[in-house]
Amino acid sequence: MKVLITGGAGFIGSTLADQLVGRGDEVLVIDNLTTGRRDNLPSSPRLRFIEGSIVDAETVNRAFNEFGPDRVVHAAASYKDPTNWVADAETNVLGTVNVVKAALQKSVSRFIYFQTSLCYGLHPRKQPITLDHPIDPHASSYAISKTAAEQYIMLSGLDFISFRLANAYGPRNLSGPLPTFFHRLSQQKSVHVADSRRDFIFVHDLISIVLKALQGQGHKGIYHVSSGKDFTIKELFDAVVKAMGISLDKDVEIRPRNPDDAYTILLDSQKTNEDFGWQSTTLLEAGVREAVEWYRQHGVTETFTHLHLDNKV
Repeated sequence: MKVLITGGAGFIGSTLADQLVGRGDEVLVIDNLTTGRRDNLPSSPRLRFIEGSIVDAETVNRAFNEFGPDRVVHAAASYKDPTNWVADAETNVLGTVNVVKAALQKSVSRFIYFQTSLCYGLHPRKQPITLDHPIDPHASSYAISKTAAEQYIMLSGLDFISFRLANAYGPRNLSGPLPTFFHRLSQQKSVHVADSRRDFIFVHDLISIVLKALQGQGHKGIYHVSSGKDFTIKELFDAVVKAMGISLDKDVEIRPRNPDDAYTILLDSQKTNEDFGWQSTTLLEAGVREAVEWYRQHGVTETFTHLHLDNKV
């Protein structure tokens, strides 16, 4: 396969690039390195890298024309500053339009997108959330812009799969509570956890289904990717402490979640399990151990969140 990955130096994109290059596929990565890392990518003649933004249509069109991909994985997204609506709209909406238009021009055989489960809003009507649940992304710029992008993809006529994700975690992840816990505990800084729950999906479990989709499995449309279980953020914190092999003088402080933070978003992945013959297999403690080991080797100097700054754990 010839696979173009936008945001391919980021957490999910680079993990996929590793797998594809290892199998002998050809990969082209486009990434502006705003949150991605160049050293996430393998050194291989099968991988080409373009440092640039998908907001720039000329960069996108040149990449498609020179590489000629037959499949696209669109992982690029703006999320690091919840108040920067312009960046979110430019990257997540306009950038997606640029990538979709180029994919149409090259008759790409499959287009894969990653959508946030926050598209269902902060107060889902039922748990677990089924695929017929109403969309309600109004609570954050990230969710609004990611959902608008998904709508354009649906409008395009491409053979697409949009994976609506639980909270992905694992090696190379620099967003959310897990790397933040590691970073602060490593520096012996104070830590607190929110009184919320999350459905966590280990990155290699996610990549296994992406590979199936790239090979033609699944039907055009929307799928949930979920472990099928939600955990308290306190349970995640405890797993990080255990993986780091440290002991604390006192229990971690649990604080009320802020208004733009959902209590839990648990996804029903029955259709995914049936159509792909797939299920999440990595236990939370095992996945956290792998993430912590990567953080030890590579360091964590900055973490990101789509939540407002006073919501960061």
